[in-house]
Amino acid sequence: MPSAAERTRTLVQSTCSAVLLVPGASAARPEQLTPQARAIGPDGEILLLFPADAPPVRAATHAQDDELAVVLELTDVAPVSVPHRIRGRAWVSGWLTCLPGVAEPGSMMLRLEVGEARVDDLWGASPVDAEAFAAAAPDPLHAHETELLQHLHTAHGEQVRALSGLLGARSAAMAPTRDVAPLALDRFGLRVRFSAGPQQCFDARFDFPEPVRDVSGLRREMHRLFDAARSDRC
Repeated sequence: MPSAAERTRTLVQSTCSAVLLVPGASAARPEQLTPQARAIGPDGEILLLFPADAPPVRAATHAQDDELAVVLELTDVAPVSVPHRIRGRAWVSGWLTCLPGVAEPGSMMLRLEVGEARVDDLWGASPVDAEAFAAAAPDPLHAHETELLQHLHTAHGEQVRALSGLLGARSAAMAPTRDVAPLALDRFGLRVRFSAGPQQCFDARFDFPEPVRDVSGLRREMHRLFDAARSDRC
């Protein structure tokens, strides 16, 4: 399974929503605290782009040499319609400073030096220290996950539903499912949500024999999964 540091790094570098929680900016509107872009610097710091007049920029500017403690809160929502769509959250805390001259006119780049982090997602809740975060790499499929899950849901819905046949005794014991949807995808496997109603759902994980490295490897593993489910029904 992916480490907590990798999962946190994946969320930071994904397109999931993010809000920067800054002391004294509680009255700001959420969109004023949402970075226009974010990236990871060479030492594991998080680079956040904001309009030059955004509350986080003003707070970091006024702090000057003082350390401004902030928290970057990330919320990951499933890209397909499923019950309970929030797949996870992460909180990265650290110290915020300005990087003058790095951004385009009208914008300011802020540097978040990571102190610690915490992730609470489909794998569970775990703390992450700064060193582990800096050393981790995002999942290699993260840039394509949204598109891939939506494609599986719309173009291969019946094949995804047929994966229930690979669950063995668990499949026989579960209530008739009304909805089946691919929920999450990473280099280790596919997670599917089976639902008989908003309060009657469970997730099943279909692990790959070996972690995939790219989309080509993923296609091979998905064909293998679908073939296995088809053979099981014959």
